[in-house]
Amino acid sequence: MSLRLILMRHAKSSWDDASLDDHDRPLNGRGRRSAVALGKWLQDKGYLPDTVLCSDAVRTRETFERLGLGVLPVKYLKEIYHASTGVILDTLRDKGAGKCVLIVTHNPGCADFADRIVTEPVKHDRFFDYPTGATLVVDLSADNWEDVAFHTGTAVDFVIPRELTD
Repeated sequence: MSLRLILMRHAKSSWDDASLDDHDRPLNGRGRRSAVALGKWLQDKGYLPDTVLCSDAVRTRETFERLGLGVLPVKYLKEIYHASTGVILDTLRDKGAGKCVLIVTHNPGCADFADRIVTEPVKHDRFFDYPTGATLVVDLSADNWEDVAFHTGTAVDFVIPRELTD
């Protein structure tokens, strides 16, 4: 059995209200459109998660909700808000369920985790900076989430929202 991980950085957030704490910033118009396009892309490609691990920030919650993937088991987690790669891996090992997990989180941890989970980096101009909405689909050579390790994943697909909306 192999496992599949979908690693998504939240869509573009708004900086319009300077009084908001970083955790409370919503998506901007482009981010809302991007999240909808990413959801359509996931559905069209058949990349459908069994479980969602989502940062509890407003912009990650809104990104997930706008994907339109239906009713899924979702855990909104403070620990993956601006988490390091080690914390993301520990959270996946501890809370991953089913055969396919979607993680919605933030940079810089998201980009670093993407680079460290695969055996070979994706050949894409934007893979290493992982812009907002960037999404990696990776198959992992592990039988259960507890055994997932860095440098064991095979990249299946990678997309950025501009490829879907422009």
